[in-house]
Order: sequence, then structure tokens, then C-alpha cells
Amino acid sequence: MKQYKWIRWAAAVGMVALLASGCSPSGKKEQSQQIDPPPAGADAMATSGKVSRTIANPMQVTVYAKDEKGFVAPIAVQVEKTQGAARKALEYMVDGGPVQGRLPAGFTSLLPKGTEIKGINIMEDQKLAIVDFSKMFTDYNLQDERKIMEAVTWTLTGFPSVEKVQLRVDGKPLKEMPVGSTPLDESLTRAIGINVEKPESVEYGQSTPVTLYFLNQNQENYSYYVPVTRLVPRTDNVAEVVIRQLIAGPDQKKGLVAVMAPGAELLKVEKTNDLITVNFSDNMLGPDKKAPAEALKAVVLSLTENTNAAAKVQILVNGDAKVNATDNQSYAKPVSRPQTVNQLKL
Repeated sequence: MKQYKWIRWAAAVGMVALLASGCSPSGKKEQSQQIDPPPAGADAMATSGKVSRTIANPMQVTVYAKDEKGFVAPIAVQVEKTQGAARKALEYMVDGGPVQGRLPAGFTSLLPKGTEIKGINIMEDQKLAIVDFSKMFTDYNLQDERKIMEAVTWTLTGFPSVEKVQLRVDGKPLKEMPVGSTPLDESLTRAIGINVEKPESVEYGQSTPVTLYFLNQNQENYSYYVPVTRLVPRTDNVAEVVIRQLIAGPDQKKGLVAVMAPGAELLKVEKTNDLITVNFSDNMLGPDKKAPAEALKAVVLSLTENTNAAAKVQILVNGDAKVNATDNQSYAKPVSRPQTVNQLKL
């Protein structure tokens, strides 16, 4: 999306936030090493009273829901295998729908209760998904308007065949969101960002959006990644800025947890075709000479989110590729983006 489009969306974010007074996909290569999914908090889930059910022919879909701090975050859930995976994912985003009792504690579904998915047409030649909701889709609180847009867009664009999303209600295209009037005269893409934050020192018209993955934890010690789109001073060196922003950490007022090791230092970032090489100083390593697993996973997630989802990431420490993580995962070879984020084991 061109710069002026991003500015327009960002301005809409600010307006909705002001009105509401509220808080604020994946390519894969078989030859490359896959990193393990982020921590799933399985022990916490086992004792949290969540509904456990056996699925005879399962597949995984990633849906986006709202956590107790108001962040929109991905959750990978198992559903019955079907050709209509995108439709199934949206059905699992409806409050009171089939995902009821399966989300981690503190998470809530964003699509209003009673919403039906009347139809979804994926035009693969245009990478466009047209979704037709029932009238109940319009029955939501103003402070959730932006979150609903983000959740639907990021869920559907998680499928390789979708890059753009258009919304309809009872067969009629929406020109604006029904409660806060956020404009919808252009297709929604991931360029709208997610959990958008704008530092006071950054101007909309002189900014570049980068999406970073930080950590959060619910009351039952379930740890999960939260994507945050941060506006930074305009730059062409996105990969380097992503790492420096991860090192800078999350906004302390928002309650997210930093992923990088204290004192982590970036030496160099290089991007050639579909390979991104990141070289850290040995401050990245702990006393056991291992790098924090959550940090390396956040690096891979953030870099591939902002550059190329199909890219591979090579992580070095002082130029050495023999890097091991605290979860005993080896990063000696380039790694691909994980197929799922925040996987639940039910």
C-alpha cells in the first residue's frame, strides 16, 4: 500500500480511538528449517477448565481474538478439516460460536454474537476475499470497530490465496464501518496494521509502519505473541529498523513484555533476495551461551512479517551461525516463518 493510503488508515485509527475513548500468512519452504511454534502454555490450559474435544479429522486455522488488555492476537485452533477453511476460521471468531470455551482465559471473540457468515468468495486471481455477513455483524461497541477490522483482515490474509478483503452485510458492500464510520472504500489489507501505536515524536506523514512481535501473558500463565504495528520515522531500511525496535522493546504503558535479552546489540542486517541475515553481538547470549528462544522467534516473526513471509532468516552471533536457543532449538541454518503462532494444544 502506498504511503498516502497508510496515512489515511492511520488517521482513521486516531479518530476512532478518540471517539471511543477506549484502549488501545504464510509462505513456507520445505528445504528450510522450521522453527518450533511459540510457547503454547499447555500446562495452564490443562488446568483452566477449557473445553477439550476430540476432532477426528483435524486441521489448524489461525483466528484473531481480543485479549484482556485489549490487544488483537492470533490463536491457532484445531477444527474439523474442510475445504472452506477461511469460512470456518470466521465462524470460529463469532462470540458464542464454536470457539466458545476454547480460547485462553481472558480472550474474547470479536465478531458479535449471532453473526452468520452468509458467504465468502475468494477470487484467487485477485487474491481477494469478499465476505458477506448477516445483519448481526453491525451490533458491536464502537471501541471494538478497529479491532474487528484488524481481526477479520489478519485472519483471512493468513491464507496464501488472500491479500485483500472486502466486507458486505446482507449482500450489500460496506462503504464504511456501521458504528464508527471508518471508511471501507478500498480493500482491507495487512497494511492497515494491527494494535497500532504512534509515538508522540513521529508524524503520520513522515512515518513508516513496522509490525513487531512482543509477548503477553494471561492470568493463567499462558504466554503468547502479540503483533504491534508501530509508526517509526520514515526509512527504507525496514529490516534493520525492525530489529532495533525489538531491542527498544514495547511501550511500557501497554503492559507487553520485551522479547530481547537485556543488552542485546545489533551488529548488522543484510537482505539478499529471500534471505535475511541478522548478526548480533554476544550480549545476545546468556551464561549458558544460548540465546533466549522467545527473542529468536520474535525476530523471525517480525522480519518475515515486514519483508517477505516466504523469506528465510539466518541468525548469527558475532558472525557465527552455530546459535542455539534456550529451548534447544538450533538456528545454525536459515529458518522459515512458523506455520502457526500461539498454537493451542487442546
